Amino acid sequence: MPPEPGVLYDFRPVTEKDLPMIAGWLAEPHVAEWWDDPETEIAGIRENIDSISVEPLIVELDGKPIAYLQSYDPHLEDGHPYADQPFGTLGIDLSIGVPELVGKGHGSAIVRQFVEQLFEEGAPRVVIDPHPDNGRAIRAYEKAGFRTIDRRHSEYGDVVLMAVDAEGDTQEGE
Repeated sequence: MPPEPGVLYDFRPVTEKDLPMIAGWLAEPHVAEWWDDPETEIAGIRENIDSISVEPLIVELDGKPIAYLQSYDPHLEDGHPYADQPFGTLGIDLSIGVPELVGKGHGSAIVRQFVEQLFEEGAPRVVIDPHPDNGRAIRAYEKAGFRTIDRRHSEYGDVVLMAVDAEGDTQEGE
């Protein structure tokens, strides 16, 4: 069942207590296919709890955790492969952890709501980088307003770099 029109998600910071739940999500086949080894990923998420460049978040629906979401600033990391994007650009990653909620429209709804929040905070552009074989994610991000701007290969693997710009912001050089 798709999310009700106007459904609102809550975004809260990840805490140490969330890590076992996230590890469980990373072990789910629909997530494991696109993420690295869960222990490595959890170590990275734990490090990012206090990071200035990455903000790890839990997405809640009706008070229940349903997804892992992170935003990051590619300009705060040395040599980040997306540092060529306009200054102020933020990147995001999303994984819906609860298998029953996959393929129901939550991905595009979560991303749309979070991107609006980032625009309100002043981001001129938001990028997301699904794997080229992850058609479900690419379609969800297109529904949320993203468009493909590049195909890249970096330390993060083979990706389709997608972007959405704030209203009235048009970026040159694509």
